[in-house]
Amino acid sequence: MAELFGYSVPFLLVLIGAVLMVMEAFAPGAHFIVIGLALLTAGLVGLAIGPALPTAVLPLVLAGVVLAAGGAALYVYRTFDFYGGKGAGKTSDSSSLRGKTGRVTQRVTKDDGEIKLDSGGFNPYYQARAMGGEIPEGEEVMVVDPGGGNVVTVESVSTFEDDIDRELAADRLQQDRESDRDADGERDPA
Repeated sequence: MAELFGYSVPFLLVLIGAVLMVMEAFAPGAHFIVIGLALLTAGLVGLAIGPALPTAVLPLVLAGVVLAAGGAALYVYRTFDFYGGKGAGKTSDSSSLRGKTGRVTQRVTKDDGEIKLDSGGFNPYYQARAMGGEIPEGEEVMVVDPGGGNVVTVESVSTFEDDIDRELAADRLQQDRESDRDADGERDPA
């Protein structure tokens, strides 16, 4: 079997692949996992079938296994998006934050506060400033001015009420009254 630095090539491939996969744990983002998995797979295949192959053929077989395993690992990584959200981690401009909703994590005033945006990317926490008065912790908010950094201007969602919201509320009230009348009618069968 082919040797390098006193070790068999398949053993070195297993070792290098394992080291790269451990490095992925310290720096996530698929920088090392694909090639690490490819090298680990090739090393294991080499250890399994290496003694049965001629020394001249082994490197060709291992190269083929590295390409096949690397391609499969890359396909699985891209298809299943293990690191979250099909593009959610992509950087975009601050104007894309306009209209996003979230919750207040620290009371928001005109000068201070913090919110957590729904689907806010890698770090969904933003410093926030209120348009009007104070917004208490736990209140749902919407970004009205994304600013240009990590400080956004927000307004409580409860302040946004339009004609549709008023009609829906009136319809719910009407349905509640009708259901109360029906319930009262069923209680008095006399």
